Amino acid sequence: MILYFSGTGNSLAIARQIADRVGNQVIPLRKAIGLDLTHEKRIGLVFPTYWLDAPIAVRELVPQLNISPEAYTFVVITCGAQTNNAVWSVRRILREKGVSVSYCNKIRVPDCSALAFGRNPNNQAWKFERYAPRLEKIISDIAAEKHGLHYAGFDPLGWLLNRPSIAAKTQKTTRPACNTEKCIGCGICAKVCPQQNITITDGKAILGDKCTSCLACVHFCPHQSMELNGKPTLAERQYHHPMVEVKDMIG
Repeated sequence: MILYFSGTGNSLAIARQIADRVGNQVIPLRKAIGLDLTHEKRIGLVFPTYWLDAPIAVRELVPQLNISPEAYTFVVITCGAQTNNAVWSVRRILREKGVSVSYCNKIRVPDCSALAFGRNPNNQAWKFERYAPRLEKIISDIAAEKHGLHYAGFDPLGWLLNRPSIAAKTQKTTRPACNTEKCIGCGICAKVCPQQNITITDGKAILGDKCTSCLACVHFCPHQSMELNGKPTLAERQYHHPMVEVKDMIG
């Protein structure tokens, strides 16, 4: 079983590629909560790095998983560049549940958060070709159930930036807001939000307090009504993995 958390489809696409080779089922991490997965002999977690750590949603959901300590458990991080504390955090959570991670690694993909800093994630499409051999090696390792803890170390800066008092100030740059003048209430943002954090009220999108900065709503909105830092979202800078469509993100 491969469990994924994905905002713009990078982690979903990687999870699917791994599953196609190792013969595992792929489901969203949230849907695994409450399931008895203790009979699964292989458990994979595929998710991105946000703000130098695992997404808040991942850190909240992983403790609720019901998996066997005997399972071959692996973690694959999708990231723009560095994993920072993403592996370390989830390994620590699983260790508290008596589960040891046997293998972890990373694969670089276009950085969907680049939009928040005035850059175009689509300009990073070169990563798919450059890191294809690396992904092939990761998949081969997992298929053979090899052991290896890559990028699993502790990062002090990642820990510091995710202290609640600091995160509340620094992470505002990746907290979307709805431009109600552009929003037509189509509901796509609510459907793709992995946190179920968006509702449509009186024909407009309303964001709750469970945002994990995945930016799915920003990148998938067909009317560019979800914005960051009050700046217009340009259609040419919206990104999603080329193998993933809106229907794939609706779980």
